[in-house]
Order: sequence, then structure tokens, then C-alpha cells
Amino acid sequence: MVQFEKGGQIAWFHDEGHAAGFFHTYDRLQVGGDGDAPRKIHVFLPREYETVVDEYPVIYMNDGDTAFFRGGAIGQSWWTGETLGELYKRNAIARVIVVAIYALNRDREYTHEPAVPRWIRQVDCCGVEEYTQYLADSLKPFIDRSYRTIPDPRQTTIMGSSHGGLAAFYSACRRPDAFGNAAALSPSFWVGLDTGTDTFLPLHKSSLLELTAPTLRDRDRRPRLWLDWGLRKDEGFHNWFIENNTVKRGREMAELLREQFGYVLGRDLWTYEDPDGEHSEESWARRLPLVLQTLYGNSDRP
Repeated sequence: MVQFEKGGQIAWFHDEGHAAGFFHTYDRLQVGGDGDAPRKIHVFLPREYETVVDEYPVIYMNDGDTAFFRGGAIGQSWWTGETLGELYKRNAIARVIVVAIYALNRDREYTHEPAVPRWIRQVDCCGVEEYTQYLADSLKPFIDRSYRTIPDPRQTTIMGSSHGGLAAFYSACRRPDAFGNAAALSPSFWVGLDTGTDTFLPLHKSSLLELTAPTLRDRDRRPRLWLDWGLRKDEGFHNWFIENNTVKRGREMAELLREQFGYVLGRDLWTYEDPDGEHSEESWARRLPLVLQTLYGNSDRP
């Protein structure tokens, strides 16, 4: 690993041997002002980045600890580097820059409501608006200044799974000036609805829709959306409760997007039900090529 400075920040160059590219890793990136805590991010650059003058679309990934390497509670990964290598080999998608963002406190940063009722236990929550502004006003400008990106929101995607998928949907809908695409894999649209007294509240009456509806109604500015979920409901709490509610609320959200907001399947909305999908990085990694080819396929560029 080689240390260097970019934009006043200390980074490490390291090459893990991926055919698709190499890394700039910032262990303590601090771009949001003195009051913001530093965080770790990986910037994954195309293999030819240093030898050509091309500009690239950018994908921002929540839960950056599992995007390229084993991480999280059970040491799984999305294996994004390997997936990009296979897609590039087939010329299936355009080259992209990927920014993998480590969470400081994912329960707080990725939610708009408590994921667990406070009468059961205290849990951090409700910081997704602040996180969204950090992404749009601090991190994205730093990346756009420091790298050869295509800053256009139509070429910029925010992606995540579970709570990270909820945050991706929220961020794109609150800041469509920054993110023109959102990929929400197994998104936690059930947060605040299926964890307490509002169990039977329909999604269209939720605070999530109240906060995002103004953008969803604006057909000139709203993001393109990928939503998916898995249909496995056995083998543990993550499937029989979390993914089960994810399916229910995901289908409800897709119907709302079509019927209430005029989204059109195959044009600005894509949904996918994975018959073998679980609430796990392994399942999200398997679906990642579908997401990337939909949003960045060479036959259908954003």
C-alpha cells in the first residue's frame, strides 16, 4: 500500500488484483466540516483510470464494509470487484467508479423511524436526513472534485440493502439533484410500520411517503428506481420476519409508485423477486449484476 494525499485528505493506493480496477482507501475521510466525524471509504477506480482521460459515472454504496471485502456481522460480501470484472469482460456495462461508504452508526444513519419500538429497547435512529445531506453536500462534491466523474445526477446512483436500501431510496428521493438513480435491495420500507403500534398503517400514510412524495410526483426530477426482495422465509429471523415484511412493503411501494406517482415498469422503475433470495449479502451479491446491467448496461445508459 502506498500513502498519498488527495484534496487535503490522506489516502492509500492498493491493488487487490481485481481485473476491474484498484482502490484508493481513505481511513479517516473528513469532508463535512470540523463537526463531522471522519469515516472510512473505498474509491474503486477502473483499471485504465490512470492511463486514459475518460470521465465515469459514480455508484455510491451504503454499508461499504461489505461492498468489496468480507464484513458485517457474519463476514459476508457483495464481491463487487469480482462482479465488475465479469461484466467488463463481457462488455456488458460501462466502466464506473464505485464509492463504498462505511457507516458510523447504521441504525441511526439509515433510518427515519425507530426499527425497534422504544418500549422494547432503546435504539439509535432517525438520522437519515443528516446522512443524506452529508452524501449530497459533502461527500459527492469531494469525489467530483477529486476524480474524473460525470457529476450529472442521471449518471449517479446510490445503492444499498436492508436499512442501507431504505437509506438509498430516501437519499435519492430527498436529493434528486445529486442522485438520479437508486437501487434498494431488500429495502426496509417496513421500518416504523411493522415494528410497533403502526403495524397496520398503509405505506402511503407513512412518514417515509410524506417526506419523499414531493420528489416522486416531479416527473422531471425524480430518480429512476430499482427495488427487489427475496422470497425465502425460512432459516431464521432475518428471513421469516425481516424479508417477509420487506416483500410485503416492497410490493406495496411498487404499486404506489406505479398507480399514485405514474412510474412505469421498465422505464423508470424496475422490480425483481428473487425466488431463492434471502436477507443476506450472498443474495444481494447474486442480484448485483442485474442491477448494474439495468442501470449501466451498454444498451441502456442512464
